Amino acid sequence: MFVKWKFNGTEFFAFDGFSKKLRRSDKFSSANFTSEKDLPKGIASLSILAAQALPGNYTCEVTESNREGEIVVELKISVGNESDCRDRLPCPSGTESDCRDRLPCPSGSWFPSVESVFIILFLFLAIIFSLAQLCVVASKFEIGLGKKVGLIITGSIIIIAGVVGAILLVPDGYTPKNRAGLGLLVVPAVIFLPLQYLLLGIVFENHLSPSAVVLVALKSLGYIIAVVGFALCVSACPPAQGSVVIAGLAIMAFAALISLAYVCIE
Repeated sequence: MFVKWKFNGTEFFAFDGFSKKLRRSDKFSSANFTSEKDLPKGIASLSILAAQALPGNYTCEVTESNREGEIVVELKISVGNESDCRDRLPCPSGTESDCRDRLPCPSGSWFPSVESVFIILFLFLAIIFSLAQLCVVASKFEIGLGKKVGLIITGSIIIIAGVVGAILLVPDGYTPKNRAGLGLLVVPAVIFLPLQYLLLGIVFENHLSPSAVVLVALKSLGYIIAVVGFALCVSACPPAQGSVVIAGLAIMAFAALISLAYVCIE
């Protein structure tokens, strides 16, 4: 049996079944049979690392005794799961409809654009409402210089993390930068919890009312949900639980809004 694979008409992989010798080009150095034991069945599927798999037409030619066959596979880029980041270029003995290509982790968007917008939106709503609380509390209550400096630093950290996270998350692709961006949008949000407790503590002179405790608990619940969503999303492409992150951040933004209204009427 002789097997040849060509990319846009140029041979890059060849196998001589009699001598068991393989030839492959440097550009496709990772190319290999998915299962060499299936060759006698006429299945010459090829695996290529995603980094070397280029969009285009791949032609598989198989010659065995007095029989020969040829099939063309068009490789297109689509989003899949990182855990299976290898392209399979099938060349079965069946029909062309059986010959599918897969590129699990390409350069497409990690999150759908709508989910990315909501993640960023709810985080910045939480930031805006929290900073508004800070301004209201600072204008209505006496705050020591040390606390003022601490609150300003805390607010600055949240804003910087949010801006940098949004910049890293938005570009297309499933890269460490995108994942770091999501992490910067979610993980530093833990700062909201002590900030909320501190602001309400100033309002109630360190004796929180039951309703204030509920608000802190609600924001804590939102953060836990957002972190769980982050953990579920960070290892998947496309992320199956983006809505969990959105739900957690939405709860935090809602709790911040209620807290703002609460400190305004006190």
